[in-house]
Amino acid sequence: MTPPHPRLLHGILLIMFAVFLFSSMDTLAKYMLRSSYPLPPLIWARYTVHFAFMIALLAPRLGLALVRTHRPVLQVLRGLALVASTGFFYLALTYLPLAEAAAIGFVAPVLVASLSGPMLGERVTSRQWIAVTMGFLGVLVIIRPGGGLLSFAVVFPLMSALVFALYQIMTRKLAGRENPFTSLFYTALVGSVVTTLAVPFAWQTPTLPQLGIMIAIGALGGLGHFLMIQAVERASPSALAPFIYTQLVWSTLLAWITFGEFPDPGSLLGMLVIAGAGLLSINWKQVRLGSGPAVQIGIRRKET
Repeated sequence: MTPPHPRLLHGILLIMFAVFLFSSMDTLAKYMLRSSYPLPPLIWARYTVHFAFMIALLAPRLGLALVRTHRPVLQVLRGLALVASTGFFYLALTYLPLAEAAAIGFVAPVLVASLSGPMLGERVTSRQWIAVTMGFLGVLVIIRPGGGLLSFAVVFPLMSALVFALYQIMTRKLAGRENPFTSLFYTALVGSVVTTLAVPFAWQTPTLPQLGIMIAIGALGGLGHFLMIQAVERASPSALAPFIYTQLVWSTLLAWITFGEFPDPGSLLGMLVIAGAGLLSINWKQVRLGSGPAVQIGIRRKET
């Protein structure tokens, strides 16, 4: 057997560290929400610090190339979709345990598989349709209607997943046509502008510790995005895709350590079913070849 190429191993380590940062960001957001801090300024901090991070890191390196785009409308729509996905997911964190909310959000890659036919003209295989069915069965196992999670609250991570799937579809339309750093810049810019408009209606001056957490949330998001781009520069998205699901492990561990939340056996089973569905939707032939977008690399509210 041929040993993995060092660049592939480097990419895998980067992607696993990136999703750990995203799980840490979600954990801090849930901590703030549990302390009754308002949602709008929290999302504003998430994108504004992320935007500042992108400017400081990328502007000196890329200059005006950072803002040049041939698809400005699509970039803006894509940014709006990501803001909406973030908002729905943070609403979910207000009511649901972190690990369960994260797991439900992981139906997004499965939704992309089902939407890629009508929206991108791609052929959806029978295996991918099975994955779609498995994904929703996994969600039903987690929420267990009538006896599981709060029934109304599960709408939020599902909406987050749906909007994020649309975001991923738009990302595919830009792939190969736009600099990924430009797309990342517009994501942060649109998120910062939109949330700034909403902040005056729900502003609450943070304490010094809260301010530190808000800065950390934005920094973790920005650094996580940057590491994901670095990962796909070293290995194909198809080869990295399976390692995205380590985020479920990180979210479960961090929720257990921070909030004392640990999924019950039914929720763990549902999480495994959703992860299995996502892995089933991957084109493993392309993974073995190390080429091609077997699935769109991306996590809830995140991009490559």
